[in-house]
Amino acid sequence: MSIESIIKGKVVEAVNSCYGQEIDNETVQIQKTRREFEGDLTVVVFPFLRFSKKSPEATANDLGVFLQENIDAVTAFNVVKGFLNLVIDSSYWISVLNTAFQSENYGFKKLEAGAKKVMIEYSSPNTNKPLHLGHIRNNLLGYSVAQILKANGYEVIKVNLVNDRGIHICKSMLAWLRFGEGETPESTGLKGDHLVGKYYVKFDQEYKKEIEALAANGMDADEAKKQAPLLLEAQEMLVKWEAGDEEVVALWRKMNDWVLAGFDVTYQKMGVDFDKVYFESETYKQGKAIVERGLEEGVLYRKDTGSVWANLEADGLDHKLLLRDDGTSVYMTQDIGTAYERFNEFSIDEHIYVVGNEQNYHFQVLSLVLGKLGYEWSNKIQHLSYGMVELPEGKMKSREGTVVDADELMDEMVNTARDTSNELGKLQGYSTEEAEDVYNKVAMGALKYFILKVDPKKNMMFNPKESIDFNGNTGPFIQYTYARIQSVLKKTVDEGIEFPEFANTAIEISEKESNLIQMIANYPVIIKEAGDTTSPAQIANYVYDLVKEYNQFYHDFPIAKEDNVELRAFRMVLSKQVAQVIKSGMELLGIGVPERM
Repeated sequence: MSIESIIKGKVVEAVNSCYGQEIDNETVQIQKTRREFEGDLTVVVFPFLRFSKKSPEATANDLGVFLQENIDAVTAFNVVKGFLNLVIDSSYWISVLNTAFQSENYGFKKLEAGAKKVMIEYSSPNTNKPLHLGHIRNNLLGYSVAQILKANGYEVIKVNLVNDRGIHICKSMLAWLRFGEGETPESTGLKGDHLVGKYYVKFDQEYKKEIEALAANGMDADEAKKQAPLLLEAQEMLVKWEAGDEEVVALWRKMNDWVLAGFDVTYQKMGVDFDKVYFESETYKQGKAIVERGLEEGVLYRKDTGSVWANLEADGLDHKLLLRDDGTSVYMTQDIGTAYERFNEFSIDEHIYVVGNEQNYHFQVLSLVLGKLGYEWSNKIQHLSYGMVELPEGKMKSREGTVVDADELMDEMVNTARDTSNELGKLQGYSTEEAEDVYNKVAMGALKYFILKVDPKKNMMFNPKESIDFNGNTGPFIQYTYARIQSVLKKTVDEGIEFPEFANTAIEISEKESNLIQMIANYPVIIKEAGDTTSPAQIANYVYDLVKEYNQFYHDFPIAKEDNVELRAFRMVLSKQVAQVIKSGMELLGIGVPERM
């Protein structure tokens, strides 16, 4: 049981003993003592004044006397207005450190029978273009949340839904047919996703030319957008695809295979994976069947033009299209089919969709429509809505080809890490393979940390140069601290000092050392909070604060050169445990930590 839990229980007893009142544990507020005051933990006294009928100071004093007499670890207390500051004995904190040091997977809960089963969908790319910076935030966020939920003892299923059909896919296909002259990934040396993305941009360029030509001949601009021959042909291709036209389907398969092979390379480089991959081309039929059933049952309605809709006015929304006039499906249709398949296959307790905040309305509607169709699990859908990633130059646009390509960005980050490391001369003696491993860890650590340290709900500005700085709140700064600890401990052992199994609880430690242990003790709490809020930023910023605190300790206190054998052993244990928490926390973010930098 944590010291906070012990104090809460004893405060409940104290209020009963001193004032004859029964209170609940939840009434007791405990926080870290502010640095300008003496103490480790602070009890907020104001909620108890109505029971004591005394001043805040007198009430705090009553409780302080009781707690000091009834909790061995409380050695002293002081009162500042309505706040009771408690001093916790060093021996207690050292015992906390020893427990953490000797624990396997400290802070993690084990997966047990009957654990909550959560499915998390992330990535969800379209097969008409390569992954870009926005996809990077999506993938990193989804993967990290999955790791954090596992650490909270959940059974987690990571899935990807590849949007491999629809009008946008047909645009790439049509442009390749018209302008590609048989180009392939092999003939061009381009990754398949890059090659297909090239023709998605080409379609938009040629489509705009057609609109301008129609407008120049007197057609209304909006009408020109609808009547441009390329768009009409792409729409016709989609109808043929859904009808199973052999020629169209064969082209679709060939180009999709190019893209999927390219995606696999990007995912591997990014360090993310999936337990199962779904394809919209396989799930949309189930969605159409469910929509048709909803139509028969009167839950949905068909317009005179042939399109099928859901009326959501009773829920404060509008009408939602589910099938077009020509019978082809929309995103909502396949999401209905995909959700049905997943809940039937896995009996999940919760489904988290990691999708940008521009789709907030979509997921609100998805849950409502599924509820109207009679699915009890419709309320188990959660949308992890995240903000957009922007660059100093402004927003990205896929159709215009003004996106930051994921592969190019990651390669650029690795090159920057390589150049920085070579300038510092830190990897002398490493083989080429070992050095490249470090460059990759530093580069991806910089990228991932810079993105994940931001609250998912917020929009963010990504600056590659800032992210790879070795100072400040960055991945490389944290990685460097971990490597520094490894170096110090190795040097200590190399000097013939045996590594201790635990620290002696009888020694006196400094306030800075006590603060470090308290931060370590808080790690399981942070993991839980990060899981409850589905926010890797909680982990990222905790690890940064821990690193800052350790670096101050390292600057002020010797380790290998400490003459007191017991104190030196304690600092070795403390340093190793700090390193272990850094490594554990960074792994929850999908970030590796090099042993040397």
